[in-house]
Amino acid sequence: MTSKLTAILPDLAPWRSSRDFRLLFVQGLVTYFGSFMAMIALPLQIKHLTDSPLAVGAMGAVELVPLVVFGLYGGALADSADRRKVIALTEAGLGVLAGLLLVNALLPEPLLWPLYVVAAGVSALAGLQRPALDSLMARIVPHDQLTAAAALNSLRWQTGAIAGPAVAGVVVAYAGHATAYGVTVVGFAVSVALCTRLQAAPASEDAPKPSLRGIAEGARYAWSRPVLLGTYAVDLAAMFFAFPNAVFPFLADDLDAEWALGLMYAAGSVGSVIVGLTSGWASRVRRHGQLVVYGAAGWGLAIAAAGWFGSVWAVLVCLAFAGAGDMLSGLGRSTIWNQTIPEELRGRLAGIEVLSYSVGPQLGQVRAGALAGWSGTRPAIWSGGLACVVSVGLLAAALPKLMTYDADTDEDAQRRRARQGAAAAEPVG
Repeated sequence: MTSKLTAILPDLAPWRSSRDFRLLFVQGLVTYFGSFMAMIALPLQIKHLTDSPLAVGAMGAVELVPLVVFGLYGGALADSADRRKVIALTEAGLGVLAGLLLVNALLPEPLLWPLYVVAAGVSALAGLQRPALDSLMARIVPHDQLTAAAALNSLRWQTGAIAGPAVAGVVVAYAGHATAYGVTVVGFAVSVALCTRLQAAPASEDAPKPSLRGIAEGARYAWSRPVLLGTYAVDLAAMFFAFPNAVFPFLADDLDAEWALGLMYAAGSVGSVIVGLTSGWASRVRRHGQLVVYGAAGWGLAIAAAGWFGSVWAVLVCLAFAGAGDMLSGLGRSTIWNQTIPEELRGRLAGIEVLSYSVGPQLGQVRAGALAGWSGTRPAIWSGGLACVVSVGLLAAALPKLMTYDADTDEDAQRRRARQGAAAAEPVG
């Protein structure tokens, strides 16, 4: 019985082997909880001020350009600067922006335009930070523990995604937006303190300075690798067509279940956590491309079902299944990225990763909000889910190397494993 449980429960090897992984795990848990509090409070505040699904969806459009520009630059920066400093400084900046939301919420009549300005600023800082954060993982975790690390990181993220929205719905309803933003500020303060305890992660002496040429070099590498290209394209399509979070407040109204709004935001994370808590099997998977495709298709089917059903409980179950599919796809993507990308390109490719898994949701919010205003909330959701399934199937057919990727035989994975092993074997000092 013990051996069976061990095979199912999460693999804790990264937690045991890396001090920096433990610090980042705790830091992420704290900051994700606070961030999700703000993520729920912000669209709710826009809804209360405007009562317009288009106004809520427009938040995605405001965030898009800063995310693209600073995500690409952040990737180049991560290859040329100390990644620890980048993470700590951007985390402090996010805390300042949360403070501005708090100040605005405390005004007798809160203003609308600062909400969009702060949303754009958050998007810019997140774009700068994510490549440094993501590229650091492959440096601090052994190669054979990368899938386990991806599962634990996703479990951490989803825990915050459950607790943050669930608590935020109650906090906003009974204590107001300002209290939710105040919790976010405190979370970022704790996070910055933890980031300063990370070991320095400087770039190599011959690392290039951030430049358009360096960004283009990373883009050329990604374009030349069908497996990487497939992970980006599948995630982008899935999020563009089937990310309806912006219209959840209106879906709750349609179902006469305003009380369930926080649960809607958290339901997907429940499904992801269930997969994460039983992810011991994931360390034995070799065909991670299939995880990417089947997980994304499952996400789309579940989102389509969530838009179709008229029962709030059925919707919540469907959203949980969607989260499980997204977790599976995310495990595959993260493992492929960390197993195959060379260290000298890790930051710039992480910048492209930011675009693939962040631009999609931003555009998806705009799509969902605009279509909901035209056809209604539920048709906007189920039609997007079906479009996701079709697009993922077409991409899998167009990029067959993604489906046949094998961690043991792929040339890039073998090369990355050999280089990390050689680096670990070098004498210290």
